[in-house]
Amino acid sequence: EQGKTLGIVGKTGSGKSTLVKQLLRMYPLTETGCIRINGINITNYKKQSIRENIAFVPQESELFSRAVLANILMGEGKDSNYSVEEAIKMADFEKDIPYLTNGLDTKVGEGGMTLSGGQRQRASIARALLKNSEVLVLDDSLSAVDGVTEKNILESLKKYRKDKTNIIIAHRLSAVIEADKIIVLDKGTITEEGTHEELMAKQGWYYTQYKNQELKGDRDEI
Repeated sequence: EQGKTLGIVGKTGSGKSTLVKQLLRMYPLTETGCIRINGINITNYKKQSIRENIAFVPQESELFSRAVLANILMGEGKDSNYSVEEAIKMADFEKDIPYLTNGLDTKVGEGGMTLSGGQRQRASIARALLKNSEVLVLDDSLSAVDGVTEKNILESLKKYRKDKTNIIIAHRLSAVIEADKIIVLDKGTITEEGTHEELMAKQGWYYTQYKNQELKGDRDEI
C-alpha cells in the first residue's frame, strides 16, 4: 500500500525469499495466491514494469568491479529526486567515505578494495534509494549493520519515503518494529499479522522470537 511500510518475518525456510521472487515475477504465483501493489494484482503489470518500479536490495548485496560512486550511480534514473550525496546520507554510508582509499572513487571488487558486509549493504541501499522507486524491498539487507546504523537507515526511510511503499524482510525483528503492518510467514502461509504491539499481545511466534532476540542482545549487538 502506498505510503506504508510492510514487515515480513519468519523462521528460515518460511517462504520469505520465495515471496520476494514472486513479487518480482521471478517465480509464478500459486493458483490461490495473490500479491497486490496499491490494490492492483501484480499479474496485471508487465514484468518489465514491475522491475522498473521496484528497487530490490538482497542480503548478499552485489557490487561490480568499478568505483563505489559508479556502483551507486547505477541506481540513478528518470525518477531520481535525490543527489548521490543525499542517497549516501540516507543509507548512513557517508561516515565510511573518509576511510575508503580514494573516497567515492575507490575501486571495489576484483583488483580493488574489499568492503565489509555492512558497507556493501549500505552502498547497495544508497543505489536503491537513488532510484526512488515506488516500491523498495530490503531483503534482510540490514543484517550486517549495527543497531545504531539500522535505526538511522529506518528513520531515513520513514522521513524521505513516506509517500512510497517499503517492504522490509528481516530476521532481526528490530528492523520491523515500526512497520505499519507485520506479517509472519510459515511454510508460505501467513500465520500472524498486525503491528508490533498487536503481535506482542498475541504472544505467538513473533512474541517468542522478539523476547529471545532481546535476551540474546540481538537488538544491540549488530
